[in-house]
Amino acid sequence: MTSSASFDGTEPAQQVEPPGRPRPGWNWRVVCSLAALVAVVETLALSYPLVPMAEPAITAHFHTTQAGWVMTSFLLVGAATAPLLGKLADLHGKRRILLSCLALSAAGALMSALAPSFAILLAGRCLFGLLVPCLFLSYSLVRDVFPPRTIALAVSIVTSAVGLAAIPAPYLTERLLDDHGYRTVFGFFFLVTALAAVAVAVTTRESTVRLPVRVGVRGAALLGLGLVIVLVGVSQGPAWGWVTPPTLACLGAGAALIVAWLATAARTGDALIDLRLWRRRPVLLTALAAGCVYAATGLYAMVLPMLIRTPAMLGLGYGFGVTPKGVAEYLVPIGLLSVAGGIAVGVLAGRRLIRPGLLLALGMLSTALGSALTAYSHDSKDLLLLFAGLVGLGTGLAYAATPNLLIAAVPPGVQASTAALVSVCQTVIPAIAPIIAFSVMNGSHVAELPPMITRMLNGAVIYTEGGLRVGFLIAAAIAGVGLLFALLLPRTIEQVSIESIVPQPAASQPAAVEPATVESAAVEPAAPEQAG
Repeated sequence: MTSSASFDGTEPAQQVEPPGRPRPGWNWRVVCSLAALVAVVETLALSYPLVPMAEPAITAHFHTTQAGWVMTSFLLVGAATAPLLGKLADLHGKRRILLSCLALSAAGALMSALAPSFAILLAGRCLFGLLVPCLFLSYSLVRDVFPPRTIALAVSIVTSAVGLAAIPAPYLTERLLDDHGYRTVFGFFFLVTALAAVAVAVTTRESTVRLPVRVGVRGAALLGLGLVIVLVGVSQGPAWGWVTPPTLACLGAGAALIVAWLATAARTGDALIDLRLWRRRPVLLTALAAGCVYAATGLYAMVLPMLIRTPAMLGLGYGFGVTPKGVAEYLVPIGLLSVAGGIAVGVLAGRRLIRPGLLLALGMLSTALGSALTAYSHDSKDLLLLFAGLVGLGTGLAYAATPNLLIAAVPPGVQASTAALVSVCQTVIPAIAPIIAFSVMNGSHVAELPPMITRMLNGAVIYTEGGLRVGFLIAAAIAGVGLLFALLLPRTIEQVSIESIVPQPAASQPAAVEPATVESAAVEPAAPEQAG
């Protein structure tokens, strides 16, 4: 049974319900399940600002110069394991894989908190990297087990709620890091990850959707190792030098492994995902646009604190000299409007009022506009809050539109594996964006300050006003590229049938799933009702 969405004001065709049975919707169990999944995503979002702030303390404690790997190892494992975990989720159940990732992440956080050596701390961080795939696992699970009427809004809330983490981050840093040391940061993540796992286990049931194929171990190894090596080269390129043998070797070897995976995937039927699916314009363009919005908003979030924390007394033409805690005031509009944008996507797309593709384009436009306006007008606090709010609104719209577009384009059986490779784009492209931006900023936009002031700033790099303008404009340009991808999305998206992707033996072949034609809207799939 399929459902089609229309924008002519008529109610789309729905699944046939037994006579007298009420159409399922929101209930207390669904709300509790959604809250548990949001807690998972918020834990992931908090790890991005909190852990880097602990790196100086880790450097001092272990007397190492390699503290940068504390965050890099986390991202590498998250990107490299995402495709394999997505396929395993489609094969064995999304809830099972989600809970396994949460359990291993909690163990990794505890290992880092108790680590007697830097090597063990890094091992714990690698395990904690399994929290990264939990984002796409969460909204993929929502698609399968939530009542159809709630799916569009629920996945929008799950994906857009990440913006809220920026608000409490400075306060948590002060309480955890400044008052108790870096081990407390990892202890905090152990506690909240474990609690989130328990909450998901109690409130959310398993998906019944299964993909009847096997995992190609060779292909998984080629792709995972290739992504790791490429990201090592990208992350260490600024330190090693972009034309040095180690960097070129990493980029070349990683690219060769990914090409080998592509060749393997094209020949075998057990690839992580059928490449024919990625030749479909809606999937490819959605993945590229998602990577662009993550890159643009991530870069904006890096440059904005530099602008507002720089003391105005330096005479650089910008700066408010706020404390780290004061930064939160400027991040509130981003967090709140991000959630508002996500809710708007859930309501508008869920009711077939506006296509998710159009909402994605509006999100990109808002992000680009807010970044560009910040580049040229940043001497007024009120205007800066307004422009940051535009970026936050764009973030929420684009973040939430992405899973709704994927739901429209692919059947439930390959939802997690498709979302996993979209997650790779959301990791790789944001990793490259700040390298490009700061390479330009460091090249000719570092402010020349008196030696006494430089010592007072503990050697921190301060950029000229033009340097920060370049950073914001690069963020705007990346969002502009994402806008182009969003505009190229077809107005009408035909959901591919599972049989065209995964040929199945006649003896075990389930009932055929007809492709659903939708106008870039979230499809109400034939999902089992959430237990009430």
